[in-house]
Amino acid sequence: MSKAHIHEGHRDRLKKRFLEYGLESFEDYSVLELFLFYALPRADVNPIAHTLIEKFGSLASVFDAPTEELAKVPGIGISTAEFIKLIPQVSRRYLMSRSSFEDILDSTKKAGEYLLPRFYAERDEIVYMVCLDAKCKVINCKLLFRGGVNSANVSVRKIVENALVYNSTSVIIAHNHTSGIAVPSNEDKATTRRIEQALKAVDIILADHIVVADDDFVSMADNGFFR
Repeated sequence: MSKAHIHEGHRDRLKKRFLEYGLESFEDYSVLELFLFYALPRADVNPIAHTLIEKFGSLASVFDAPTEELAKVPGIGISTAEFIKLIPQVSRRYLMSRSSFEDILDSTKKAGEYLLPRFYAERDEIVYMVCLDAKCKVINCKLLFRGGVNSANVSVRKIVENALVYNSTSVIIAHNHTSGIAVPSNEDKATTRRIEQALKAVDIILADHIVVADDDFVSMADNGFFR
């Protein structure tokens, strides 16, 4: 039996297994192997998948790895590396598309679940702003700044202007910590107070400031900051 035929049979079996049972029973390298079938249709991707897991340590670490490091793995190259990097971004957009401007964010849990997908696979610090009406329904959700909430790029004036444009009753600010620790810093608290006071001057409530790290978040409202 030819080597090409063996590979074809293996690919067909793996695809059939996925269609029947999903990825629950797959090892990490098998998930990568299945994915690489479409990026490298003529290659034996099994050893490549094993090499990726061995080099980076886990499935998540493979998808989080820098493009240039992925491209150094034998058999990958820049095009396949870019294809691999596409997955976290598509996943992020998928999760974001499940939320709606009709969502009611009347609890910390709902606000956190709404905002977390927007930070998925982000390697930079970013700041989001959610504008709400009197019933806590989302009017607008916008990426305002790329850079930490305490950076020079963050304009309190821009936050107030955006809140006024959408005739907001209240606002939620969210930013991420790339350190992996979702604990508001003293600088976060100082910036939050400035934003709160500026919004209060135009009769808009800063309902919460949510700090995100990986799959976790901390609500400053829940911590009693706005009492």
